[in-house]
Order: sequence, then structure tokens, then C-alpha cells
Amino acid sequence: MSFIVMGVSGCGKTTVGEQLAQKLNLPFYDADDFHSPANIDKMAHGTPLTDDDRRDWLATLATKLGEWEKAGGAILACSALKEKYRTTLQSESAEPLHWVFLDGPKELLLERMSGRKGHYMHSNMLDSQLATLERPEYALRLSITHTPEELVSQILDALKADAAVGTKR
Repeated sequence: MSFIVMGVSGCGKTTVGEQLAQKLNLPFYDADDFHSPANIDKMAHGTPLTDDDRRDWLATLATKLGEWEKAGGAILACSALKEKYRTTLQSESAEPLHWVFLDGPKELLLERMSGRKGHYMHSNMLDSQLATLERPEYALRLSITHTPEELVSQILDALKADAAVGTKR
């Protein structure tokens, strides 16, 4: 079973993903760790990535998701902003991925982003991410106004209630 914890920068993907991975005893990966140096440099200089910039990154992540599925699953924190990105991410997995969409007010996202130190994604990039975001109807949509612990509890409750929650083929 593999999960993608998704949303714009600052929504808490990494924190929630790490905690969920611990609860489910699955490995955790951050999609940011798979970006090319050129992509990181581009974002660090305040330039949003294009679909061409993301193509190889998404293909690598799809391959990794297929490998992780064969090893028993994983949790991936990934922005997955567009539907075509999510389709690519699903493409190498035999089973449907579980999608958890962390959503919340722009003001809270900006507050969180401005409090981060040493991250290449600066708060001035949030508008481009929000403009790109295509909210998935099939994902388990959770509000980032809750604590990470509450969000993980909500994910686990949804899994118990319905194993198909947050999946898409």
C-alpha cells in the first residue's frame, strides 16, 4: 500500500508523511529529494518549474513508486499539483495509490513557509503553486488547520472506515 501526501509548499506534507509512515511501518520519501540540481537551483532563484522541468522528475518518482510497491509500499510527500502529474505518478504502480490532499488557507501557508530556514522553496513561489493546483476530488482532503497528529489520526480513521478512501485509478 502506497500513499502520496500532496499539496502546495508549506502544507505539512513531510511532517504528516513522516508521522504516517511511522504509524503504518512504511518507509517515507520526500519527492523534493529527487529533484535535479538544475530544478532546485531554478526554484531557489524564484523561478517556477515548467511541465518540461518536472517531466523526468515525475517519471523517476513513478518508477520509484512501482519499486516501493513491490517492496511492500511507501509514503511519498509530493506536491502533485496537476492531474496529469498524478496520472504519471500512478503509472508504474499496479495498485491504486492512496491520495491525501492537505489543503488550507493561503495565510497559514505563507506563515509556515516564512518560518522555514534553509529550504529552497521561498514564500514568493506560493502564488504560482496555488495557480497550478488542480484539486483532486478523489483524494482524502484534510484541512491543515489541524495538527499533524490529528491529520494522521484522520487518515488512519479513513483507512479503517474504507480501504478505498483516497484512491484513483
